[in-house]
Amino acid sequence: MAPHRLTKAEARRIAIHAQLLDAPRPTDLVAVVERLTILQIDPTAAIAPNADLVLWSRLGATYDPAALTRAIETDRTLVETVAYVRSPRDLAAVIAEIRDGAGHPTTEAWLRENEPFRRDILALLREKGPLLSRDIPDTSVVPWPSSGWTNNRNVTKMLEAMALRGHVAISGRRGRQRYWDLPERVYPADLPTLDLDTAVRVRNERRLAALGIARSAGPQIPGEPPYVGEAGEEAVVEGTPGTWRVHPAYVGLPFEGRTALLSPFDRLIHDRVRTEQLFGYEYVLEMYKPREKRRWGYFALPVLHGDRLIGKLDATVDRRAGTLTVNAVHEDVPFTASTAAAVRAEIADLAGWLGVEVTGA
Repeated sequence: MAPHRLTKAEARRIAIHAQLLDAPRPTDLVAVVERLTILQIDPTAAIAPNADLVLWSRLGATYDPAALTRAIETDRTLVETVAYVRSPRDLAAVIAEIRDGAGHPTTEAWLRENEPFRRDILALLREKGPLLSRDIPDTSVVPWPSSGWTNNRNVTKMLEAMALRGHVAISGRRGRQRYWDLPERVYPADLPTLDLDTAVRVRNERRLAALGIARSAGPQIPGEPPYVGEAGEEAVVEGTPGTWRVHPAYVGLPFEGRTALLSPFDRLIHDRVRTEQLFGYEYVLEMYKPREKRRWGYFALPVLHGDRLIGKLDATVDRRAGTLTVNAVHEDVPFTASTAAAVRAEIADLAGWLGVEVTGA
């Protein structure tokens, strides 16, 4: 089959549609997470926690963060895993990839040496769970080999390793602390067991459905990989090197754009190389840079307008003062009057959702 031949505009629109950032907005929280496959959990909240900001970007001001908590902890229509919120439909493949894949030798050796520790945790959770990590004794045989790790970090490291392999599950939270329990008390009863090849294929297909267009493979980057193996169909995008994989159901669809403010961790821009190649957009999260070396701000929000990324919003929230302070709106391309009005409207919508007033530039 001949590869699809796409313009950059067509490729961008496929990516935007896949991420539910075109018009009209979606309306169902669980359906959004099922499409995106993941919501990254990050404690940074210069504006709002990442998971909430990503959902607001899709659902708008009707999104209630309490609904996400309810979906995870009460309805069990979503689940929290290590570092992400996911749909239960993805659990079997996610677990199989870690359980049966080639793990890091240091981690695998540590887990083998601490098998009695793992069994102790399972027995305690079976008797008393759900429990916070601080309520689980450290009976490790060998400490985790990392400088600066204290007693309870051995517990956390083991719990996270067990969760990734499907031995325990996160059942809820108290603030930032996680409750841990047996998976049969949290996950669907009919969760299948997949072999590794099937899991990899399913994960690649699901990832492509979320990204729309992606590379088959590439350099390793932190977190969830943005690559999709042989999922989908081959595509060539004008002005970009090599070939891509595209979800065929998204090719040729009509497109209606809208304006959106994105989290710095949003999956539309997570792969910075793809973002540069398809959107011609440069972005670096500058929260770790000294103030004097920042170009765009501590937690600048990328600005999407139509099928282009056009700038960055530098803003901070002071909930005590009840303000969303706009420090700057950086225009990568000069805004027209209608573009500027659309961006201002989205900022106002963000402030309304946060329950604060807009101040500043």
